[in-house]
Order: sequence, then structure tokens, then C-alpha cells
Amino acid sequence: MRIGFLGPRGTFSQEALNKYIGRNTYEVVAFSTIPEMLFAVKNNDVDEAVVPIENSIEGGVGVTLDMMAFEVDLLIKAELAIQIRQNLLAKKGTRTEDIKCILSHPQAIGQCRKFINSRLPHAEVRFVYSTADAAQEIAASGRNDYGAIGSIAAAEEYKLDVLASSIQDRDNNLTRFVVISKEDSSRTGSDKTSIVFSTEDKPGSLYRILDIFSLWDINLTRIESRPEKNELGRYIFFVDFVGHRDDEDVRDALAMVKRKTSFYKFLGSYPKWKVD
Repeated sequence: MRIGFLGPRGTFSQEALNKYIGRNTYEVVAFSTIPEMLFAVKNNDVDEAVVPIENSIEGGVGVTLDMMAFEVDLLIKAELAIQIRQNLLAKKGTRTEDIKCILSHPQAIGQCRKFINSRLPHAEVRFVYSTADAAQEIAASGRNDYGAIGSIAAAEEYKLDVLASSIQDRDNNLTRFVVISKEDSSRTGSDKTSIVFSTEDKPGSLYRILDIFSLWDINLTRIESRPEKNELGRYIFFVDFVGHRDDEDVRDALAMVKRKTSFYKFLGSYPKWKVD
């Protein structure tokens, strides 16, 4: 089995990957971007990929959601969540007040806005593909006026100092990752299902779809909208709920949802992750 993660080494995605595979034997492949990774699954270059899908502070990861909705026909086969502790990293000898530019992934920057605004209000912010990319770039640059936001693992991997630890805006900072494959998972009795759909542009259209889940007493755990991308003011809706596609009530509810939506896509049924 070959499995992909968002590299390079030292990312939170690698931490999630290690948690998912445990002691099982996989060939691990690092990718530079989420689209590259999902296309690799689509093209059979890897069997699975671990991708971030939402954060408790910043919300949904747009590129993952858009890829799943529009670009690839793949399924979620598992989920897991990890605690995110963001840290300010820099070359050895750098002081916090020396930093003129901060590098990190957009989600990490968003999770640390209060720290940046209070401690480094004049620093330029530059986005890169991952938190480990930021650490790797600073380690290679030789500059003592650059800082990165990332994990302790990235600091250790690239031999950087930790100038400030746990700088995220909230202590309860969790990122949910999903495992993407060409198949989802069999029923376990403790499952979730994900779908994405759009509705007709008529009053009450979304309410009538969501009411289907109420009629079948199905508990929604998440609903999020994203632009449909072909017309201003048009949206698609991602919904997660408790249950498996093989459950009779879920099967009946999904059949009705499919009939009453203008666009519908099943994204998989998979075991619920128990947060540590």
C-alpha cells in the first residue's frame, strides 16, 4: 500500500499520517500540494492520501472541499483529528524582535492572528504550501530575520529554535483529517457519511433538503457552504451526518436527497473518530 501526505517531513499532515497507519506497513509518499496528492490517488499512483479537511478555528480547508466536489471522484474511508500546537520557529540566534517576515501555510497563519498582531504587527506574512515548507525554507535561507509558524517536529527536523510555543489563538485547536481512497469503508455500527449537493434557486429549497434528515431522525454533525464557482451567489453544501450508507434510514434519506437536489455527490461512509 502506498499512502500520500502533505510534505515535506515535519508537517501536521505527517503527524496525522503516523497516527492513522500506526504499526501497519505502508510506503509513504510526500506531496507538495493537496491537488497533486488527490490526483495521485485518482491516477493510481498512491492507494490512499491523508488530507486536512477542517480546523476548529479556521473552518473548512477550501482546496480539499473543492477538489472533492469538482475535480476527483474519490471517497472518504476514514477520519481522524489531532491537536494542533503552533510555534514560532527561526534560525538559531534569531530574536523575536528581529523577525521581518513570517512564513507558513494560510491555515496556520489564520490560527495565530492574535499572536502575530500583538507580537509581530509589522512583519510581512508570506504563504507557503505547508508549515514544514516554511521551516525548511528558513533553515536553507541562512536569514535571521525570517520566522516560520509550525510544529515542534518541524523545528527538530530542520534544527530551528522555538522562539514561542503554543501561539495559536485558542488552546482547543483541532484539525480533522480524512483518508481519501477509491473506496469507502464497510459498516461498523459507529459511522458517519459525507455528501455534497446544491439546490434549486427557489425559496425554502435548502430547508426542504435538510428537513429530510429530520424526518428520518438523522443527526447532522456539519454543514458548510462553498461557492458553486459558475455564478455569483450560487453555493454547494457539504453535509456530514451520523450513520452509514447501508443503514436503512440513511439509504432512504439519501435517495430522497438525490431526487430533490440539482447537484448531488456521495463522498463516503466511514468510521467515526473518537477524539482523544
